[in-house]
Amino acid sequence: MTSGEPRAVRVGTTGAPDPRAVAPGSVAEALAVQERLRPLVDLVGPGPAEPATVAGLDVAYAESGDRLAAAVTVLDARTLAVVDSAVSVGRPAFAYVPGLFAFRELPALLDALDRLTVRPELLVCDGHGLAHPRRFGLACHLGVVTGLPAIGVGKTPLLGEWTPPADRRGSWAPLRDGDEIVGRVLRTRDGVKPVFVSVGYRMSLDDATVRVLALTPRYRLPETTRTADRLCRDALAAAEATARAS
Repeated sequence: MTSGEPRAVRVGTTGAPDPRAVAPGSVAEALAVQERLRPLVDLVGPGPAEPATVAGLDVAYAESGDRLAAAVTVLDARTLAVVDSAVSVGRPAFAYVPGLFAFRELPALLDALDRLTVRPELLVCDGHGLAHPRRFGLACHLGVVTGLPAIGVGKTPLLGEWTPPADRRGSWAPLRDGDEIVGRVLRTRDGVKPVFVSVGYRMSLDDATVRVLALTPRYRLPETTRTADRLCRDALAAAEATARAS
């Protein structure tokens, strides 16, 4: 589903989130939100033992920076076929501030989630969770406000040090920030650049690693990310074309 009015489907278990937790009015308020919600992050789980549905979330931005398209695709966890999808087109909800990037995207992503008719059992974000300067990246934030298990899978690291994992698929190395392990550098394809996996919510790092490998049977990036990326880019292109024609 990629158009129409929002459905009356709440994907989370916590009800509508506090608006201030999603769209703060200032940098100081955003920092306070992260500090307040961070203790709520569940880094152990358990997540779903064998999730039936897995959602990918991604956002595309216009070159001007004043428009975005957020997409959610829900995949059958066994076949990796897309069984539902939704988009939300709008404007970034917050200024670009390092470490507060999630606030730009949260309202649009939550709107897209609420347009779904199939409830996902796991969220896979194109971004980070615990591997964040304040240990509260997008995957953590989405997990806390929706109540759904969440994983962050980044193409590049936001922070940390690591040694390259072995070249074989499934090899990994710890991603460290000082003395703390905040994620894993995971090789999803033989000899191809790794991805950066971190826990978001209700998920252990071991389980997150297993889930990401299950979602990467052919390519470096999870199928959840690939399908959501295509959808948000297409939605943004359509919105830009409509704006030019009006």
